[in-house]
Amino acid sequence: MTARSRVAQVAAMLRSPGPWLFLAGLELLFMVHLSEMLYPGYSISEDYISDLGVGPMPSSAVFASAVILFGVMVIVAASLFRKRGKRSMIWLLLLLSGIGAIGVGVFDMDSWPWIHRVSALLAFLFGNLAALHSHRFVRPPASYMFAILGLIGLSALALFGAGVYLGLGIGGMERMILYPAMCWAIGFGAYLSAREDEA
Repeated sequence: MTARSRVAQVAAMLRSPGPWLFLAGLELLFMVHLSEMLYPGYSISEDYISDLGVGPMPSSAVFASAVILFGVMVIVAASLFRKRGKRSMIWLLLLLSGIGAIGVGVFDMDSWPWIHRVSALLAFLFGNLAALHSHRFVRPPASYMFAILGLIGLSALALFGAGVYLGLGIGGMERMILYPAMCWAIGFGAYLSAREDEA
């Protein structure tokens, strides 16, 4: 393969939403775990995920930049979905989730509590709605798995809002909202990338 064909292949890949979603989910999961390791005494059960954004350096900087980068990549994926002109509204769900994620990174929970909470709700709600919605145009068994991930995330969001943590703690239940959405982003991104290769 020549250098020119490699460049063309990479350019074609970046015009697909799949790689953007795959990298976004992978990046956020990795960087959140890195932030947890850099935060002395942090509890994944008793502390909010967003406590990482107001913790000591470098944990707070890693978390904030990771969430903002995630939001940007999700918005890029949303715009690529929109350009394809499909009737599916997944692009709008992704756009709202990406905007929420950027808001979480920019407006920390101590300095901007209400903006932060609204941003987190946008990210969590619309990210898991996108997972649930995606099952309509994905082949089984992936369609079933994506629907289940979306339902788990949305159910956890409802329990979290009601203050029911099922013994997991605040942080544990919050992760039951986040992890399904990130697993979906990685899985759906890989699925779309594979379909592009088949085309």
